[in-house]
Amino acid sequence: MSADKKNLRAMRFAAIDALSAEYIASSDAGILENLVSLPEFVRARTIFTYYSIGREPDTHRLIERALRLGKRVALPVSLPRGVMKAVECRDVTALVPGRNNIPEPADTGPETAREELDFIVVPAVSYSRAGYRLGYGGGYYDRFLAGGAVFTAGLAREELLLDNVPVEAHDASVSCLVTETCVRRF
Repeated sequence: MSADKKNLRAMRFAAIDALSAEYIASSDAGILENLVSLPEFVRARTIFTYYSIGREPDTHRLIERALRLGKRVALPVSLPRGVMKAVECRDVTALVPGRNNIPEPADTGPETAREELDFIVVPAVSYSRAGYRLGYGGGYYDRFLAGGAVFTAGLAREELLLDNVPVEAHDASVSCLVTETCVRRF
């Protein structure tokens, strides 16, 4: 299974690299508007999201919007052995390089308990149309999400959706998949 996922990741990264800058910008704007229109987002008091890098669907404007709306925002801090914790982010200019050089709050920031999270944005290399993710291979989110039921949203570009991704017994679909054109609920 892992060889299949590794090969699929390589193909998806090539597809991501082939996208035009215009499509990326347009897609990012549509994804953000669809995401912040979700009733679950509107009701949420505490958002847990990743800080996007490269050509991932943009979460920077999501973080800024959530903070302006008075929501608590937590970002992942990656720890050894595939473990991560949610640490509150009050100011994106205070982020520091973390594991794999991904910006994260300083580990000294206030940790947000898992049960306080109302809405989790889950990153992926790619998603299937059924809401299953092809992750980056570290297992961080698989372990973190196994902690209980909470509303999860996957962000994906419509042009990158797959019919299927390899699914293992521990894999669960997100609650909804948000693209620039629609929201799919599962």
